[in-house]
Amino acid sequence: VGTEEKGATRWINLGFVSFQPSELAKVGMVLTFAAMMSMWKDRMQTLRYGVVPYVLIMGVIALLLYLEPHLSATMIILGVGVIMMYLGGTDKKWLILGGVLVALLLVVYLATKGYSANRITAWLHPERDASDKGYQIIQSRYAIGSGGLTGLGFGKSRQKYLYLPEEHNDYIFAIACEELGFVGAIGILILFALLIIRGYWIAMHARDRFSMLLAAGLTTLLALQVFLNVAVVTNLLPSTGISLPFFSYGGTALIMQLAENGIVLNVSRSITQSPR
Repeated sequence: VGTEEKGATRWINLGFVSFQPSELAKVGMVLTFAAMMSMWKDRMQTLRYGVVPYVLIMGVIALLLYLEPHLSATMIILGVGVIMMYLGGTDKKWLILGGVLVALLLVVYLATKGYSANRITAWLHPERDASDKGYQIIQSRYAIGSGGLTGLGFGKSRQKYLYLPEEHNDYIFAIACEELGFVGAIGILILFALLIIRGYWIAMHARDRFSMLLAAGLTTLLALQVFLNVAVVTNLLPSTGISLPFFSYGGTALIMQLAENGIVLNVSRSITQSPR
């Protein structure tokens, strides 16, 4: 179900607008986990209340993402879910066991999805197929290297003119490096780091368990997306098709990211309010 683009069916077209259900699923999962963990806070060490319901929810979402396919969203869903389970009080032995199973599933995923295997090859040896599979990462490196220390100047990127694919979306950080240089790139990362640190500070000082888990989950969601995008652009990780929050083009992602930070701001506001 949905609109297929570039071999993936990740969008639903309503005629006047299209959106990615996976972006809604990310926030929905955080909200659901926070509510359930608050309700069952004294039973989170048990298998029935601390493991099974969360694994079922993540499993259903991950299966749907597998069918799209959407590896990056799957990784984010599982990462945020596991971190929230840890914060919620799930027994660590179940988390370790789950980590091993996820690693095995990832191996199966890469073995059954041919395009993913190609991305692994392009990640390790992009120069072997510089005109096809490794083209994007090589052009991304050119963009980053061309920026030097201070960059070519705002709006003066050369790689964005049909050289670097997805320059407005997944690889926009490479264009930022080219135009703003090392100094500008570090500045962007520092701003993201401050936002993430502040989000966790808000979670630590939240007035109740639900608000703490909610703020921590949404901040973790932001942190994982920033890390994965920058890691892909710099070839630290294989290409996964993840956008850079607040920078990449994409209506659904931007709207949901603004909503997520609005929720965290609301949690922050409640810290200074006197209880009614």
